[in-house]
Amino acid sequence: MNVYDQAHGLAEAIKESEEFKQYDQLQKIIDQNEELSQMIKDFQGKQFAMQAKQMMGEADSAELTAQIQELYQIIMRDPMAAQYMQAQMRFSLMMNDVYQILGEVMGIGNPMQS
Repeated sequence: MNVYDQAHGLAEAIKESEEFKQYDQLQKIIDQNEELSQMIKDFQGKQFAMQAKQMMGEADSAELTAQIQELYQIIMRDPMAAQYMQAQMRFSLMMNDVYQILGEVMGIGNPMQS
């Protein structure tokens, strides 16, 4: 069994999954709306910054938390953005499950979590 062939097979299975197809399709639609795309990127950037601070043991910034919540509420008012965010979450959950399975098989837990 060639590990690289298996990895390519897994990648192809992920690419053919309904979770990825929906996410990819909605990503292309969102990318056509520059304003909405930028708003989502801003939201995700702020969300990532907050998660990084939490991982480093820094206290949550009330201002950053408020900005993230406000952006999320604005984004979710747009039906296409709401669909995109839900599809992204489903795809992320599926990928997390894959990482968890790999980690369990190797006896190291989820390699994507510390």
